Amino acid sequence: MADVSVRPARPSDAADVARVQLATWQAAYAEVLPAGALALDVADVTAAWEQAVGAPPSPHHRVLVALDGQEVVGFAACEPAPDEDLDAPAAELTALLVEPRWGRRGHGSRLVAAAVDLWREEAVAQAVTWVFESDAVVAGFLTSAGWGPDVAGRTLEADGSAVRQRRWHTAL
Repeated sequence: MADVSVRPARPSDAADVARVQLATWQAAYAEVLPAGALALDVADVTAAWEQAVGAPPSPHHRVLVALDGQEVVGFAACEPAPDEDLDAPAAELTALLVEPRWGRRGHGSRLVAAAVDLWREEAVAQAVTWVFESDAVVAGFLTSAGWGPDVAGRTLEADGSAVRQRRWHTAL
């Protein structure tokens, strides 16, 4: 049995989180996002994650990492949901990424379960996340985890292109 776990991210994990983000985005979103939106500088992404982990804006902003042995193979980021149309209190899963070579081994499910545990400790009643409309893989995963799409949608500008997302939700 593999030694797998989830724990809160540490500032020393920032480079690994950046590596997972870049590898996953380049593999999963090459047909969704324009090339310019995927051409991120690893040093900039690492610095952003160092800030997010080391000096979050509130105690409710969290980053969790999935480990396989000692290797960071995925991460989740969550924060209070900013959407005004949601019943309070609500949380948002702002990132859920598992490096493709580590996919389908339960890391994503463990990350979501750990985030839900944190939200329940804070008496959060519902959680949301945003998914690219064309992302059938994430939609399938969320459906299997008890999430569903709602009526909210948004358009993001990505390197001069418009990309549609739909909000997904679950009750806790």
